[in-house]
Amino acid sequence: MLMKDKIVIVTGAGSPRGLGRATAQLLAEHGARVLLADVDLAGAQANAAALPGGGHLAVQCDVRDKASCDAAAQFAIGEFGRIDALVNMAGISSPQRLMEVDAPTYDRIMDINMRGTLHMTQAVVPQMRSQKSGSIVNLASVSAQRGGGVFGGSHYCASKGAVLGYTKASARELAPDNVRVNAINPSYIDTDIAGDLMTEERMRMILASVPMGRVGHAHEVAGCVLFLASDLSSYVTGSEIDINGGSHIH
Repeated sequence: MLMKDKIVIVTGAGSPRGLGRATAQLLAEHGARVLLADVDLAGAQANAAALPGGGHLAVQCDVRDKASCDAAAQFAIGEFGRIDALVNMAGISSPQRLMEVDAPTYDRIMDINMRGTLHMTQAVVPQMRSQKSGSIVNLASVSAQRGGGVFGGSHYCASKGAVLGYTKASARELAPDNVRVNAINPSYIDTDIAGDLMTEERMRMILASVPMGRVGHAHEVAGCVLFLASDLSSYVTGSEIDINGGSHIH
């Protein structure tokens, strides 16, 4: 039970087949009490009710809105008394090519992927500083490392590159408070994020680029989050874990 009695907020946890849902599941299996935060409250509530163990809750949260993030953190403190880990899973992708990117799409990508990470981090840091402990795990992407190549366009890559830079800078700043900040870089993972964009031809191209010969699964991403959120990684901060089946060995 790596997370026994730990309190964890997972954003982007309302989808039935998303990374947030799988992460909440594994954390709960290891004894955590999880607050699932998502703009889709009904989805988050359904996922919370299905988790093993007891005491899991859901809250509506739009990570683009700082007040919404602050309210989610205060709800966690009010219900649980502390926040041991934050997993910033909320994120979206966009396949637009460079010359097709318009201002509304750019703003939406940056607001959810980067500004949302900023807002939720700012919301939990005061509590973690007062505890002198905490772990923050940010969702970046292999696209930030290699400049796309699957679904995300240049603006998506830029947003995830910003998350990586923010992870390292915030890790450096928060380390004296014993608050660790790390990132994960998944490649294509079998979730619903691709929607109708996934075709047989595109899947063949993806598989051809992966030395392990298969796509990743949500529980495999969750395993890396569990490591970073738990005390197994107590001397790890400012780092990033690649989850790509060998498709980006560097």
